[in-house]
Amino acid sequence: MSWIALAFGAALSWGMYGASLHRGQLALGNPMRALLCVGAAYFLIGVLVPVGVLSSQGEMRNFNATGAVFIIFAFRNGGSPTYVMPIVFGFAPLVNVLTTMLMHPPKSSVSPLLYLGFLLTAAGAGMVLYFRPQS
Repeated sequence: MSWIALAFGAALSWGMYGASLHRGQLALGNPMRALLCVGAAYFLIGVLVPVGVLSSQGEMRNFNATGAVFIIFAFRNGGSPTYVMPIVFGFAPLVNVLTTMLMHPPKSSVSPLLYLGFLLTAAGAGMVLYFRPQS
């Protein structure tokens, strides 16, 4: 499968994540039950599958579900998927690019359009929040 199809699969999964997690949190009656389900899912999908693949390749790496914990607690403290998820997915690409640039400095000067992209991404996330459909 191509990387682009996999990237869109991740976007689709993460795009539905907040709303699904919030619905589960409400249905289970306690956010910690939802976090337990997330933990079980991460264990099954995010630990057992990679452990099997990495073991077959002779490599083991760290696993991280910190983002899910922050999202759970954002919901627990009054956040709604309508607000929380655009913030998460609007700013995660910015954090990713900046972190990558720090860890792997660019070999040439950065285009000023990158900074324009940062502003447009932040503005886009803000517009999604401001013009969200009322529920």
